Amino acid sequence: MRMTSPSKIMLIACGSFSPPTPMHFRMFEIARDHFEQMGSAQVVGGIISPVHDSYGKNGLVSATHRCNMIKIGLQSSDWIRLSEWETQQEEWTRTRLTLQYHQNCINSYLKDSNNSNDQHVPSWIPEGLKKTASQVQLKLLCGADLLESFATPGLWKDEDIEAIIGQHGIVVISRAGSNAEQFIFNSDLLSRYRRNITIVTNWITNDVSSTLVRRLLNRGMSVKYLLDDYLIEYIKKHALYGTSNTKYILPTSMSGEMMSISPVSPTIDDSYVESQNELNTLNSLESMDETDFSRNTLNRVFCCGTENESKSSSKNARGFLTHPGSAVKITTSTITSNSSTGTDSGIISLSHHTADDKVVSKKLKLSAVQV
Repeated sequence: MRMTSPSKIMLIACGSFSPPTPMHFRMFEIARDHFEQMGSAQVVGGIISPVHDSYGKNGLVSATHRCNMIKIGLQSSDWIRLSEWETQQEEWTRTRLTLQYHQNCINSYLKDSNNSNDQHVPSWIPEGLKKTASQVQLKLLCGADLLESFATPGLWKDEDIEAIIGQHGIVVISRAGSNAEQFIFNSDLLSRYRRNITIVTNWITNDVSSTLVRRLLNRGMSVKYLLDDYLIEYIKKHALYGTSNTKYILPTSMSGEMMSISPVSPTIDDSYVESQNELNTLNSLESMDETDFSRNTLNRVFCCGTENESKSSSKNARGFLTHPGSAVKITTSTITSNSSTGTDSGIISLSHHTADDKVVSKKLKLSAVQV
């Protein structure tokens, strides 16, 4: 029996890509592996087509940035390419028209035997395509969520769905455990074109979405190992998705509360300020991760010292603050009038107003304990 050669296909993914994630690119590899293993088709190229700015989706940055990020993400790929056609139109283009445009370009290129239009060949068309194929079918590559969106009332026109599936075909990357087959069975329209729907199960799950990445970036959290390092650098350089060059931002009123020992709703008197300033001037050591705060606003709680220096005298307190060694923590205890404090104890005075406007003074003893 004579074996027929597999048909040639190209895959196109449409979407926001704001920002593009590794899974956006990984879908192409998963799909190509499936067709190669099944022997049903040969994938000769991949296209990523970002949506127009007028699409107006939440978190959508400009097409210029999105295209640049896609280029960064595709630097290591030799077969997936960017198409900027959608972003260059006057307004948002329906997916059906996007597929038709790219399919027409492919057909025109393959029929141009005289190479008369080589100067106008789009950059997303693979080099040497004419030598390997006389006909190429363009298929929409998507996730299971897009397939399920076909059932959302008012989101898709029936004629668009019929044209996309009937004239082009779709390749659905589905998560393990999802029920794409059941969804197709429940739809008369999808069941009619079941032959043109390819379901590929992704057995290695990856739930890192653009929405999740934007949320982390907006909160100032790390996305390292979720995105390409060069892509992260680009995002931070252009301050996209709420990023900035400042690592941590704390209100001035909060920093003092977080970094100092204070009673509930205290009235800070002059003696308290003087005692705190005296303690701060003792410390000439750069504290851990201090570079994010101003030195003159810090009241240090943690310091370092050696075991022999862990005395509670003011003389040895200087040793804690000026010599690296084991970590210690500062604790406080209330000093009563009958308590024996000694001349070397670190004592600070605090006062605050009570509800009946009485001034209550309190002395606290500071001591260092090795941890």
